[in-house]
Amino acid sequence: NWEINGSSAVAKCDTGPGVRAWIKQVLNQDLVFQHIKVIYPTAPARPYTPMRGALSTVWFDRWKISNECPEHIETIDSMCQVLTNVIDDEVKNGISKNRIILGGFSMGGGMAMHLAYRYHQDVAGVFALSSFLNKTSAVYQVSKCQSFLQIPFGAQKQLKHSISWGVELINSRWSLTPGNVLRTPSVYPALKQNSMVHMDS
Repeated sequence: NWEINGSSAVAKCDTGPGVRAWIKQVLNQDLVFQHIKVIYPTAPARPYTPMRGALSTVWFDRWKISNECPEHIETIDSMCQVLTNVIDDEVKNGISKNRIILGGFSMGGGMAMHLAYRYHQDVAGVFALSSFLNKTSAVYQVSKCQSFLQIPFGAQKQLKHSISWGVELINSRWSLTPGNVLRTPSVYPALKQNSMVHMDS
């Protein structure tokens, strides 16, 4: 997950240290910018219904791993409030909301979209990597959005959900705001070097 300081970038998915280490492994270096602070928040451990209630480090619960079912809106909204505190802290430290970018990988990308479209339409942008939204997502109920710089990355092959879910997200999202797509061929959901280099630029 990403938030962007001078600008700030907030990135979401897994634990903060885990994502940072993963990015470093992919790029062979830390993701560092001269005038941008990158924040890696950690999702809480919570009972996760698709894992039969076992504890998992996830941003929100799902009724099942499917884009056909309703969203677990209670846990999504509670995490939006938690992450709003992260944004508010940056603003208190002198970073304007229009200098902040939100984003994430997999579930973190979905979390970033809820946070940006539903709660913080005045941020500079939002991106999602290998993410999807449920067909009846509350994000799609947003009637008026800013023109975000949004970059969903869709994987051609995905272990837990179909590439078609990502395509549906991309096609539906175009009705909200313009954006860009970088499609990474023949990979499972994973951070890939070309995706990270594209973000870095």
